[in-house]
This record gives sequence, C-alpha cells and structure tokens, in this order.
Amino acid sequence: MATFTVWKFDDPAGADRAEKLLLEAESDGLITIVDRAVVSWPAGATRPTTRHSEADELRRETGWGAVWGLLFGALFFLPLLGAAAGAGVAAIHKAMERVGIGAEQMETLRWQIVEGTSALFLLTDNADLDRLGERWRGTHSLLIDTNLTDVEQARLLGSLQ
Repeated sequence: MATFTVWKFDDPAGADRAEKLLLEAESDGLITIVDRAVVSWPAGATRPTTRHSEADELRRETGWGAVWGLLFGALFFLPLLGAAAGAGVAAIHKAMERVGIGAEQMETLRWQIVEGTSALFLLTDNADLDRLGERWRGTHSLLIDTNLTDVEQARLLGSLQ
C-alpha cells in the first residue's frame, strides 16, 4: 500500500537532510520511494522554494509531478490571489481530494509550513517502519500529515523517540 506523509522541519535545510537519510534507507531496502518533493522556506523569503525529485522514468509515469505542482500551487501561491481565484481554488481542492488530500489537510499544511521551515512530502511503499524510524531519529521532525493507520503511525513515531 502506498503511503503519503508530510514531515515538517523547524529550519529551511531540515527536509534536505532528511531526504538524504531517506535515500540511504531506500538503498538499504527499508523503504520504496514512489516519489518525493521538498519545500524550503528560508527566513525573509516571500514564498517557499519547491523541488520535485529527479525521478526515473517509472516514477515519472505515476504522474505525481503534476500532483506536486498542483498541491504546492494551491498551498503557497493561490492564497495570495485571494477571491479572484475562488473558482480555481475550488477546482484544485476537488482535484486534491481525488488523490486523497482533503481541504482540512490542505489548511493544516498551509499553516504549518511557514517562513523559516521546510517540509518533505513523500509517497512511499513497503516501509519497515521500525527500522526506518531508527534511521530518522534525531531529525527533529514533526509528522503533520499521513494516511498511515493509527497503529502504523504510533509504531513509526514510537521508534523515533
């Protein structure tokens, strides 16, 4: 089962550091990364920078690049347009709901990922949650969104402490 997670870090470089750990875990067979994206919002910047993974052909075929673009546009750029983009925002929210990201989740992401922070957006599969959590320990991250079951989420978060 594919799992969507978003991890927030309290500094603009945290997600980059965590991404490196995640890539090492993948090469060791602890997780399969379907796709990933990094958002970094340096202090003083008016908006964040986003970077989608340099995915191979198989990953590109999944179409997540378009989803990341739509998601980040809705989170960080459309709110600046205000009421003029009202109909467009509603259409984007509907599109996000089709891939499992609801309006409430969008709002949570919007108020959590702010200036001075970063986030790692992941679509993964076949994770060894206990061993992955051990690798992730010390990253000072906060899980702000996931479709893991409550039991899976508790197991992963428990292994981080």
